[in-house]
Amino acid sequence: MLELRRWWERYSLRVGLSALAIATAWSVRQLSGAPVLEAYRWISQPFQPGVSQPDILDSAAYLEMQKRLVELESQNRQLQEMLGYAAAQSIEGITAPIIGRSADQWWQQVTLGRGSNDGIHQNDIVTGTGGLVGRVSDVTANTSRVLLISDPASQIGVTISRSRSTGFLRGQAENTAVMVLFDKSPDIRPGDVVTTSTFSQVLPAGIPVGTVTEIDFNADPSPEATVQMSAPISALEWVIVYPNSKDPDDFLEGN
Repeated sequence: MLELRRWWERYSLRVGLSALAIATAWSVRQLSGAPVLEAYRWISQPFQPGVSQPDILDSAAYLEMQKRLVELESQNRQLQEMLGYAAAQSIEGITAPIIGRSADQWWQQVTLGRGSNDGIHQNDIVTGTGGLVGRVSDVTANTSRVLLISDPASQIGVTISRSRSTGFLRGQAENTAVMVLFDKSPDIRPGDVVTTSTFSQVLPAGIPVGTVTEIDFNADPSPEATVQMSAPISALEWVIVYPNSKDPDDFLEGN
């Protein structure tokens, strides 16, 4: 008994530590090491490189606010340009946002967030910064649909400001259109300004439409000119609607 007591006093600490190690190893194996990993993560987190989850979320929120600010500044700049353009006109118009535009009819029509309750009527003239955009084709109480001059089905009477050569403008589903001239030998050259014609049955005369960029004198049956439209129709977000002194049934067919 004395020998056993001496042995225990001598080796008890070593036996206890061995038993603890075996128990810990068994526990880690049974629990797939989860408690140990969690303890390690908690202890070592302050020493890990990088940022914490709250910092990541705060950074993402800050970036979102920056992007929103950039978008608001862009919208404000476009609206200021539109208001400046409206102030330069002799006739008071109605500023309206474009709220609808489908991909398959991008060049044909847009929907405005203003309607009859705001004083808009069918056949009213629609312009953007730079010039003519189209004409109101349908109106509801709070919205309006605009038929764009870039629609390949549209035709409006136009004239060359410098020489007074006349023709009609045909859309071609982009920011350029084709002017078909009535004269076989028209006085026209690149850089000439194109406006609506006094002969137009659809729109009043003198509304800026675009600028001549190319001329095909050999086109059949009459010369044709490529016209770069003044208003950036593909990028518009705001327009101005003016009353129309003419009341056509549809866009001009040929003159």
